[in-house]
Amino acid sequence: MLQFFSKYKFFAIVLFVLSVIIISIIYSILKPKKILQVYEPYRVDTELVDSTVQHVRKYHKIADFSLVNQNGEEVTHQNYEGKIYVADFFFTTCQTICPIMTGHMKKIQEKLKQDQEVLLLSHTVIPETDSVPQLKKYALEKGIDDSKWNIVTGEKKHIYELARKSYLVAKSDGDGGPYDMIHTENFVLVDKKKRIRGFYDGTNEEEIDRLIEDIQVLKKENRDQ
Repeated sequence: MLQFFSKYKFFAIVLFVLSVIIISIIYSILKPKKILQVYEPYRVDTELVDSTVQHVRKYHKIADFSLVNQNGEEVTHQNYEGKIYVADFFFTTCQTICPIMTGHMKKIQEKLKQDQEVLLLSHTVIPETDSVPQLKKYALEKGIDDSKWNIVTGEKKHIYELARKSYLVAKSDGDGGPYDMIHTENFVLVDKKKRIRGFYDGTNEEEIDRLIEDIQVLKKENRDQ
């Protein structure tokens, strides 16, 4: 019996390896390819979407913008041209969800530090107090990499419209101020065509892991096109 197994040992090993390869190929063929949906305004909670765009069912894109970052430099949509990026809304003195969100954005920064295709963008919702020096102080305290992550301020009306009409992540405050808002904890994944491809709870670490995985899905999508 031992002589029999010894005689056919090589054949058995080859057969096993071939079986593993064949099973792997079959699994890869049958496994559904993950595709991220494109989010249009009509698919998003109306509380987070400006009434002027709630009807939009196709071709929604992030609008052009012009803001100022932590270094006093102008940051526009052109800085994010041809990039995948993650956007959110916060303010530097927030003591509730913002520190958690910033910590999770920092995790994305560190995980994708060498990835030239991916950038980050955080907008303050109270630009009247989050001046450039305040943003710079915050950036230094939080270890923000200027080459990877812009935290921006600007005209409040412009930021509000971006939140409500482009990124679809802010509620109206309801306190009588025409451009006041309550920002959400959402992180927004934007593809190279300026389309929203995902929303993620910026306070939930599992959601951040899902976001990082989805970035890789988008990168593969770009390579396959």
